[in-house]
Amino acid sequence: MEQGKRRRTKNYYDYSLLFLIIFLVCFGLVMIYSTSSYNAAKYYDDSTKFLRRQMLFAIAGIPIMIIVSKIDYRIYIKRLPIIKIRPITLLFFLCILLQTVVLIFGEATGGSQRWISLGGLGKFQPSELTKICVVLFTAYIVQLAPRRLDNFFGFVRVVAFVGPLLALVVVENFSTALIIAAIMVSICFVASRKKGYFVIAGILFIVAGSFLVFGVSYRGERVEVWRNVETHPKGYQILQGLYAIASGGLFGKGLGNSMQKLGFIPEAHNDMIFSVICEELGMFGAIAVIMLFLLLIWRLFTIAINAPDLYGGLIATGVLTHIAVQVLINVAVVTNSIPATGIPLPFISYGGSSLVVLLVEMGLVLSVSNKIEHER
Repeated sequence: MEQGKRRRTKNYYDYSLLFLIIFLVCFGLVMIYSTSSYNAAKYYDDSTKFLRRQMLFAIAGIPIMIIVSKIDYRIYIKRLPIIKIRPITLLFFLCILLQTVVLIFGEATGGSQRWISLGGLGKFQPSELTKICVVLFTAYIVQLAPRRLDNFFGFVRVVAFVGPLLALVVVENFSTALIIAAIMVSICFVASRKKGYFVIAGILFIVAGSFLVFGVSYRGERVEVWRNVETHPKGYQILQGLYAIASGGLFGKGLGNSMQKLGFIPEAHNDMIFSVICEELGMFGAIAVIMLFLLLIWRLFTIAINAPDLYGGLIATGVLTHIAVQVLINVAVVTNSIPATGIPLPFISYGGSSLVVLLVEMGLVLSVSNKIEHER
């Protein structure tokens, strides 16, 4: 028998990515308890309030991730047998509907109308589901005719399809719209053989973003806060976060020993959780967390380049971009490198909608990895 005939292949499953995700979720639970226990006990008489809520979402989200990882990712672009509609098309119109509903009937939090109340079950942020939709839908549109992306008008075609969702999100949530735009552009960039016109596209996006920032009063004010964080009345949160980072030193004050979380940093368990990580675990802990995210991004990149088809590779690319941009923005905001915006640290910041959506995205990438064949 020839040597080539003796070779057998089996499907691959990225267990290293799976364990890395679970570790980040568990680390997030530890940090949420550390950052929230004082205020939870003070205002709710229950030091574990936020930990228990996040743990419930983690317990629900991890099995969902594993189930999604065992579903063939190509099923989302196949027509359903009875109604002859693709699941991704249904998801797209569902997100359009939810984003419209939240603009009309949504619950305002922190001055922005981004949430839909679910009664006793809490609140849901439709823009989180929209991130999954944009990853799957953009990858689907691109893989239909990838060669069209070799010119600028092919890129405009993709923008025209994704544009309605992007427009609905940007009305109340510029930072999430920025992430969605980055996902869309990165998928197009990877699929295109000619990259030159992306310079023009980048300039156009920067110009549009500038109008959206400086044309809205509260967004323009955030730029002023960023430029004058020490003197501006609304620079308090960022300034306290910087104090936390500076006081952590090399190895930190020890887990649970942060002073800034004791009412100085408002809602420290949310977007500013990285500053408390720096204070309690020091420079060493902060670098370790960043290295974990770099390792996660590397695993996503490995799956993207080894995906069995273009659609799977583009899904992994979109998820990689989502994680990378969100980590970059969160760390940049906490360190006052860019103006403040409400972007949580993936897997670690408090937030049920964000955590479950991230786990579903990880399930999609694991599903792609499960179709990669390698020799036994």
